[in-house]
Amino acid sequence: MARSGPLRRRLLTVARRLSTVYGRPRRRRSDPMDTLVETVLSQNTSDVNSARAFRSLKAAFPTWEAMARARPARLERAIRVGGLARTKSRRLVRLLADLRARGGESPRRGGDFDLRGLRRLPRAEADASLRGLTGVGPKTRACVLLFACGQPAFPVDTHVHRIVRRLGLVPDGATAERAHALLDPAVPAMRALDLHLNLIRLGREVCRPRAPRCLACPLRSHCRFARRGCP
Repeated sequence: MARSGPLRRRLLTVARRLSTVYGRPRRRRSDPMDTLVETVLSQNTSDVNSARAFRSLKAAFPTWEAMARARPARLERAIRVGGLARTKSRRLVRLLADLRARGGESPRRGGDFDLRGLRRLPRAEADASLRGLTGVGPKTRACVLLFACGQPAFPVDTHVHRIVRRLGLVPDGATAERAHALLDPAVPAMRALDLHLNLIRLGREVCRPRAPRCLACPLRSHCRFARRGCP
């Protein structure tokens, strides 16, 4: 914990600075299973396309049970709008099979695909219960914990990963998984949600992959990338 002290203070400074510009956004708690599948669909695509794919999927399959019985080709057609449909449809088939197998080992009140019981678990246990599921890495687990369970997890998506490296909060060469391992224990619990969402907004509007708007950035004075001479 001592090592994370300076990083925690820097993250708190970033959270406060961003909240003065963007406010402190809040979200209604979502269903854990919905969040799990939505996040799997969001991998390597835009939020707009992944949201379309999820709506299409739910329209085609009104229940998770119906989805679990469907052939991969039907799932692929349902999520085609989101991109990488062939890969993700097979990933979903395996994910649902994983959940069914685990449900058989420990029956859930609402069936094999009801994950609301995660909300009653301590964070470490909830996180552990999601480990090993097909297509579910640190970012996906953190999204379920943060948005569906109200736990202070910190997902590192593409925008967050880019920004924390530019700020010098993690090493330049840190992978997203390494960045998550460094940041997650250091983020102040009460700021996990607004820091995550505000960093994403900053990444979309200002700290873009190409042609970042450094002169308009509220974090410019804290940013190693800007000090080096942002284009």
